[in-house]
Amino acid sequence: MKRHFPGLHLEGSRGDEILQGVFLVRVDHAYYRWHPQKPFFVLSFAILEPQDLASRKISGRLYATTKALWRLNWFLRDFGYDRDLLGRDEVDEKALLGLTGVLRTTKKVFAGRTYLDLAGFAPSSEWEFISKDARDGVVTGDSGDLQLHAD
Repeated sequence: MKRHFPGLHLEGSRGDEILQGVFLVRVDHAYYRWHPQKPFFVLSFAILEPQDLASRKISGRLYATTKALWRLNWFLRDFGYDRDLLGRDEVDEKALLGLTGVLRTTKKVFAGRTYLDLAGFAPSSEWEFISKDARDGVVTGDSGDLQLHAD
């Protein structure tokens, strides 16, 4: 069966672009993938803000190794995941759907391939403050990165 996809032949399509920045997002899809050394969650986010990117989606991985559990916990806590499930060390993929929060993404290059890094998280209640600082060019921290969480 043949399928027609207008614009498929065009170079530099919008899909190739890696979005970097700070976004208010909602979890659209969440899938756990088992791997012997590095199990991970594949997360797909719908961008809610800024408005000019509201129709776009971002996806990335959060690893579930012992060494990376702090980041998974950070994500779950800031996106308002069920505290009872978190307290029992359980992650329900269905309970992740619809969670909203602030996401900071960066581009990482490893072995010649470019990846989207889910670099930081914050509760959605902090969006107005974070987005204003991002627009005004206010950056906190020594490394030049916007720090989304001050634990």
